[in-house]
Amino acid sequence: MAKTQRIAKLAAYLRPHWRDATLGILALLSVNGLGVYIPWLIRSCVDKLSTQFSWNQVLHYVVVIILLSSAMLLIRMASRIWLFGVGRQVEFDLKQRIFEHLLKLEPAYFASNSIGDLISRATSDVDNVRRLLGFAVLSLANTLFAYTLTLPVMLRISVDLTIAALAVYPFMFVLVNLFSNHLRRQQALVQEQLSDISELIQEDISGIALIKIYAQEENERRAFDVQNQKLLTANLELARTRNTLFPLIGGLASLSSLVIIWLGTSRIAEGTLLVGDFLALLLYIERLAFPTALLGFTISTYQRGEVSVDRLESILSVKAKIQDAEEAINLPLAEVKGELTAKNLSYTYPGAETPALDKVNFTINPGETVAIVGAIGSGKSTLANALPRLLEIEPGQLFLDGLDITKVAIADLRSAIAYVPQESFLFSTTIKNNIRYGDPVSPMENVEYVAKVAQIHPEIINFPQQYETIVGERGITLSGGQRQRTALARAMLVNAPVLILDDALSSVDNQTATQILNNLSHGTERKTVVFITHQLSAAAVADRIFVMDKGKIVQMGNHLELVQKEGLYRKLWSQHQVEELLN
Repeated sequence: MAKTQRIAKLAAYLRPHWRDATLGILALLSVNGLGVYIPWLIRSCVDKLSTQFSWNQVLHYVVVIILLSSAMLLIRMASRIWLFGVGRQVEFDLKQRIFEHLLKLEPAYFASNSIGDLISRATSDVDNVRRLLGFAVLSLANTLFAYTLTLPVMLRISVDLTIAALAVYPFMFVLVNLFSNHLRRQQALVQEQLSDISELIQEDISGIALIKIYAQEENERRAFDVQNQKLLTANLELARTRNTLFPLIGGLASLSSLVIIWLGTSRIAEGTLLVGDFLALLLYIERLAFPTALLGFTISTYQRGEVSVDRLESILSVKAKIQDAEEAINLPLAEVKGELTAKNLSYTYPGAETPALDKVNFTINPGETVAIVGAIGSGKSTLANALPRLLEIEPGQLFLDGLDITKVAIADLRSAIAYVPQESFLFSTTIKNNIRYGDPVSPMENVEYVAKVAQIHPEIINFPQQYETIVGERGITLSGGQRQRTALARAMLVNAPVLILDDALSSVDNQTATQILNNLSHGTERKTVVFITHQLSAAAVADRIFVMDKGKIVQMGNHLELVQKEGLYRKLWSQHQVEELLN
């Protein structure tokens, strides 16, 4: 991202908080105005007292200087509160924007971008932007005001002494410019290494059970050691550059004071410079020394913030591929019948040559239960993801109640279709809250009803805390079958007209799966059930069965019709019977 674009982005971050930012900048201007006036007052005091000493005058100047210094302190505190507050507000806004933006993106985005890296950007990089718009803005504004207000006064006192004292400053700015790009590259490397290590930690913690099962603790420790070493090396290189640059800047700034002392004392001895002027110049140089010495830290913060702006904008600039059409059709839930139609439905994953769905055609009637079977990779899950538009398919191929799903408002479409994937994700809360995730205020009797239909209720009431049992991260305290049935109950609670089960009972025994499917087929009106499964005994009770192979539907019919015909289903059923005998 070009520098002008970064500045434009930073300005956009600040725009909602321009009042506080303006107040903070004006307060800094006032502080620097007082900072210039106090040394001038001391100059006047010294010059007057050198000709005619008076304790009353001393007391007067002391009181005035104390009052001005106190006012300066209070205004400086106010400026920091305003400007640092702006940084915190921007931090809040960015985190909110990133989270809301991520919620809009399709699942495929998260499959190709690591969760650890996204977490790092939403935390560490946002924090860097906060520092840039808090500390860096305050420091840069303070430096600008210090120079623009102090230099004219110094030049008024003595042009040649001021020029001599500031002669080292051009070298300082050249030095900063030389280090600038190097600092930014090193900071970018640190951020990348931090993202990598965050990704590794997140992945290992999520897969800790697998690590234990395969006794891979030592391998994971070594992998972490490698990543940690890379981060350490990147941080040390960055620290080495900073520790070279910052002392050089501070040393050059201190030379200015030495020049004033050396040349100023000579002028006083010659009688060409008053003591008050000398003290004022010395105080002014000291005023410039601090913000100049701090310039190194400011530049480092700015460079870190620049890198983070690029990393954040790389997320925020991603456009959701699946969005509402310009004139999206609203589909009230009460009006949905649940008819699903596919017309030459085709889909090819990005980068793939073979279509996952190849001219699929079918009509599923409202209230019908259809099982979809086939070998792994035959396109069953792709079809399941296409129905609620988790994949971006072309218009005119898939219809709900005769309406093209690409024209229906996404929120309405997904309210009408409850989808249970094979990998049933549960939140780290109670079983009750997991079941009523889609309807958080649903009464307890409804929760228990859907749990009974999903055949999980008897097991829940045997838990010590029953429905208040905490399931742990991703439902780790439950078995695979319990997680799947809890997820099924969650989908049923929203009472959507269409229910899609994508191998969602794979961890449930055949008898239980068959009973659940019978409950769904006979216990719910107006519900269309699409049951993708490898459990043929459960599929056999469906109204119809679609047999898929290589992205096509090669057979349709009920169980009795299909087993009497030569074809893929008959082969699958024969294999299933052999497996049943062996078990």
